[in-house]
Amino acid sequence: MWPALTARYRVVTLDMLGFGFSDKPRGYTYSIADQADLYEAFLTAEHISEYHVLAHDYGDTVAQELLARQNEPAARPRMQSLALLNGGLFPETHRPLFMQKLLLSPLGPWIARLTNKARFSGNMQRIFGCATQPDDILLDGFWDLLTYNDGVRVLPKLIHYIIERRQNRARWVGALQNATIPLKLINGADDPIFGRHMAERYRELVPRPDMTLLEGLGHYPQCEAPLAVLESYFAFRGAD
Repeated sequence: MWPALTARYRVVTLDMLGFGFSDKPRGYTYSIADQADLYEAFLTAEHISEYHVLAHDYGDTVAQELLARQNEPAARPRMQSLALLNGGLFPETHRPLFMQKLLLSPLGPWIARLTNKARFSGNMQRIFGCATQPDDILLDGFWDLLTYNDGVRVLPKLIHYIIERRQNRARWVGALQNATIPLKLINGADDPIFGRHMAERYRELVPRPDMTLLEGLGHYPQCEAPLAVLESYFAFRGAD
């Protein structure tokens, strides 16, 4: 979606700590709050005082923390709108894969060492839509990002976000319920982790829910049907 987004907006992003091409320290305790701190520092360094967010999965939770901070007195860059793709907005609707459960358990470090591309690809295929399966090029890209800087070894530490979501549910769900900026949910309905069941919970809990449910798509709608996601996002943003 990058070319279409950059044709309309100034777009900035970064790989969070533990992800992609960023550092992946093994002796570090990863947290959503720290990731939000990094984003705020990044925005400040880029002299960005107002910004819009388009987030996915783990990024949804970081965005919820950033949104929760908007009501705090400290001076910080101000979020103007928030669009969320499939992610764990509500811990009670999270249906983790068996592999995620293992990574979160005491067996996590051992399971991480056994992770290989075949197992990884199989898990990815399970969470894409039946008609929008990832091809080898996409799977290669995901795997390269995961394994860069020996990233597989930090998976048991990163997966702790599942516990953080439970511990901070009131703060992060409350941020959505009390938001004063426009919110949008764009959701792949067939995602077994955060699909239709999560969207139904969003409709129940978030006032005046603005939702687009994309039938037949799984956990990565931005990869499975980027044009559909862009159409929904551009309609949400309107003329700006």
